[in-house]
Amino acid sequence: MKAARIVVLMIAIGAGGVAYVLSRGRPAPAPTPAPVAKSIDTVDILVAKRDIGVGQRLVADDLGWQNWPLAAAGDGMIRQSSRPDAVKDFTGAVARGTFTGGEPIREQKLIRADGSGFMSAILPEGMRAVSAEVAEEKRAGGFVLPNDRVDVMLTRTDPESQKNGTGLVTETILTNVRVLAIGQVIEDKEGQRSVAGKATATLELSPRQSEILASASENGTLSLALRSLADSSPSAPGSPEREANSLNIVRYGVPSIATTR
Repeated sequence: MKAARIVVLMIAIGAGGVAYVLSRGRPAPAPTPAPVAKSIDTVDILVAKRDIGVGQRLVADDLGWQNWPLAAAGDGMIRQSSRPDAVKDFTGAVARGTFTGGEPIREQKLIRADGSGFMSAILPEGMRAVSAEVAEEKRAGGFVLPNDRVDVMLTRTDPESQKNGTGLVTETILTNVRVLAIGQVIEDKEGQRSVAGKATATLELSPRQSEILASASENGTLSLALRSLADSSPSAPGSPEREANSLNIVRYGVPSIATTR
């Protein structure tokens, strides 16, 4: 019995030795090659560096270049390779639509300051741009500029005042309205271009204010009174939120009380 155990043990040791020898002679499996990263062609395109709202005027910090997959760069995207000065070119433009941060800039959604559609882009929702002729000497001495706030005054002939000699009366018809643009009217006289004696002021008005201004401009001479910055905020006296004019516009064909909004 003891001899049999020894024989079995010897056979097991021999089999183990043979297995070890066979395993050392077998070649090791080849290592699995690492996947080779596929190179992607890219291009730098112009994007919004932060959110941009409708009507916002762009500054240089709103725009920047971002690496973009070439296959995903559509024809409408602005590439640095073809327009390296695009950031400078579009600074000062106005957004016709919204942009989110990182969104590619498309020229179709921008309006240049000197291009068509600029005025409609800077108008707040519900407001109108209305132009009226203002006597050159009656627009705060020529110091009224775009984005200033003004009061609009009407000087008209008044039958009651004629009895006292002057025959004229001046009333404020609109208060605290924003000037969108102002410039002199150029007229042709015998083939020569000359500066007229009036300037065209384009004002930001509500629909009701637009009616008031259109009616009043047919009944006398308009003047602009420049407001101070401290008197032009929404909470300032005379602002649309704080004041309504007392001028009755019935005589101008608008049966309502003139208000600033």
